[in-house]
Amino acid sequence: KMVDPTLAEMGKNLNEAMKMLEDNQRKVEEENEKKYARKDIPGPLQGSGQDMVSILQLVQNLMHGEEEEETSQSYRLQNVGEQGHMALLGHSLAAYISVLDKERLRKLTTRILSDTTLWLCRLFRYENGSAYYHEDDREGLLKICRLVIHTRYEDYTLEGFNVLYTKQPVIYISSAARTGLGQALCNQLGLPLSCMCRVPCNTMFGSQHQMDVALLDRVIKDDVESGKLPLLLVANAGTPGAGHTDKLGRLKELCEQYKMWLHVEGVNLATLALGYVSSSVLAATKCDSMTLTLGSWLGLPAVPAVTLYRHEDPSLSLAAGLTSSQPVEKLRALPLWLSLQYLGHDGIVERIKHASQLSQRLLENLKNLDFIKTSVEDELSSPVVVFKFFQEYSNRDQTLHAAQASTIQHPIISNERHIYDTFNQWLGEQLAQMVPASGVDVVELEDEGTCVRFSPLMTSAVLGTEIQDIDQLVDCLKMKIPVLTSTLQMREEFEQEVRRTVGLLYIEDLGWPGLGVVRYNYHCDGKNDDKQEKELEKINTELLKKLNELESDLTFSLGPEFGGQKNCVYIGMVAEDLDVSELVETIAATGREIEENSRLLENMTEVVRKGIQEAQLQLQKANEERLLEEGLLRQIPVVGSVLNWFSPFQASPKGRTFNLTAGSLESTESMYVSKAQGTGTTPPPTPTSSLAKQRLPGQKAFKRSLRSSDGFSETSSISHCDDLDKMDQRPPTLSPGQEQGPLEMEKAKEQEVAQAKTDTEDIHSDKSPPDCTKVEDQASQR
Repeated sequence: KMVDPTLAEMGKNLNEAMKMLEDNQRKVEEENEKKYARKDIPGPLQGSGQDMVSILQLVQNLMHGEEEEETSQSYRLQNVGEQGHMALLGHSLAAYISVLDKERLRKLTTRILSDTTLWLCRLFRYENGSAYYHEDDREGLLKICRLVIHTRYEDYTLEGFNVLYTKQPVIYISSAARTGLGQALCNQLGLPLSCMCRVPCNTMFGSQHQMDVALLDRVIKDDVESGKLPLLLVANAGTPGAGHTDKLGRLKELCEQYKMWLHVEGVNLATLALGYVSSSVLAATKCDSMTLTLGSWLGLPAVPAVTLYRHEDPSLSLAAGLTSSQPVEKLRALPLWLSLQYLGHDGIVERIKHASQLSQRLLENLKNLDFIKTSVEDELSSPVVVFKFFQEYSNRDQTLHAAQASTIQHPIISNERHIYDTFNQWLGEQLAQMVPASGVDVVELEDEGTCVRFSPLMTSAVLGTEIQDIDQLVDCLKMKIPVLTSTLQMREEFEQEVRRTVGLLYIEDLGWPGLGVVRYNYHCDGKNDDKQEKELEKINTELLKKLNELESDLTFSLGPEFGGQKNCVYIGMVAEDLDVSELVETIAATGREIEENSRLLENMTEVVRKGIQEAQLQLQKANEERLLEEGLLRQIPVVGSVLNWFSPFQASPKGRTFNLTAGSLESTESMYVSKAQGTGTTPPPTPTSSLAKQRLPGQKAFKRSLRSSDGFSETSSISHCDDLDKMDQRPPTLSPGQEQGPLEMEKAKEQEVAQAKTDTEDIHSDKSPPDCTKVEDQASQR
């Protein structure tokens, strides 16, 4: 116990002071921490974290942001049904199951992997197979290549690329395979591109998209003789472009002959789950491996692709990466394990069968359409439909198109194919925009060119395509065919009209889907190239604006955003009732009008500039004359005022006015005398187009009108009567010195009205256009 009260008070005060200092220091540290957090830590990570609702709201905003309104027409969410929810649940369960203890995790993953593999092998008729589940659909083929390398090169595990150097491996793929597949395999395997051999498709016999087996046999023999090792062949059961299937039976025999591995991939493999399978696709069950993409076939989001294969050595499969000792990697099959159980056998078959029925429905409708050419391998069971717009050539063009078989292709044929490619590109884009649920897209084929493809096995389950969507697609196609045919027929006529019209330049752009491209030529008067280019741009821009202001069904634009010609007017698709000559004449007349107005404005600017300079000189001369007349004393401020008061000086006003019409300075003396400003010379009329044809009410521009003679007579009669009514409203003409009283004027008025009615009745009784000369004579007599 402290005896001295002074010391006790000092200790108490010291304790309080230390607390205050410590509190201040703590506050400073907390503020520094807050400043550090606000400055260096991103906003969502500040504080103690965000709640679940806020995080999900952020995800929703990112998925359906402000861009949704702008892209609502082309943006479409995947149709995620209950089977899709099961697949999404599988990913969450896989993460949850991974935290189990090792023994339970091993048993569970083994059960899931074995069940899924057994179900897939039974569904797709691939007995005694193993499965590899992978995210990238090319990864399965990559691991198969590693397996074959380990199998064919016994010392590959020890010596690596040295064994490949002594005997170079060769991988054969079809020229119709998906783009970049061979290069991706070589990059991942560390092989040169010379190890990849692209086998051409049939060019003389059979399908244009099937691998040429006879040529492949010769190529393999040449490679064996040169010391290379044929390693693997990648065949297609449904090419990426046209959905055609290779001759898998003959390819399997060829692979057995040269001890090659046969791998098959393609969308037609989905039909192996159906009750009836074509023999060409059924041969895929004898191959060494195949890749299945169940996600797109069944509409399952984020499920892995599956590669089924047959191999007897598990150690080589492990070395190639086809199997893994990590239980977590085996959980990739969990989403498929859940989804397959949810769908069942009937649900799986129903989805694949529905896609095949959609293809058959579209194919049946396309057969009845003119100007539509299909490229289908097997019309009875093809799940892919490829079609294009094509117009048969006339007899006079047969000789030109016969040259297509020659080595040097005729330029006319090349241009026509380019035009057809452009038109089919436009057609595919229009159909995809008008019927987004159909899932049609544009594909480039080597022989057919640009085509429209409908592959429901890849899109119908995702987009929810139904039969009514196919019917709507056919209706839209029927609407577009007349536009395509009329535009194709009028392109040549438009080109000829433009080439024979003075002032217009035809621009050949084979990549433009429309009537054509035209440019108004600016007549330069010794101007440099830069100024001429600016004037050309100005005139054609104004021309485009004027054409868009006309009431017509045509679309005028500046062309595509990239790759188009500058300072041109691009005309889009047209209907069959287009008057091409009127269109070309209107373009030329409007261009001349814009050019003349531009030159008139330019000349007027120069005249005004010279007039201002002349006015300045005359004003300066007038000031000097006024100084001489008034004298020097009148210019002094005080003296001049007194002198003007005693002896006022009368000076006539001398002004100048600038006449824009005449382009000259004139005196204002007559203006002061008459107290009014003269009108001067009548300005020249503004140049206008004399080609504006008279159109019926409601008729749009550039339309061919079929008017009968009776209709024309009635129209002329009505307009003629209107002219007579206007003449009746004018006062009668009097001779010099002649006067009329009210009674005489009334009689003259009645006579003119009676005469007008008699003329009108005569016109209607004849039902023929009135004689304009006669009408003018009668008016002059009145």
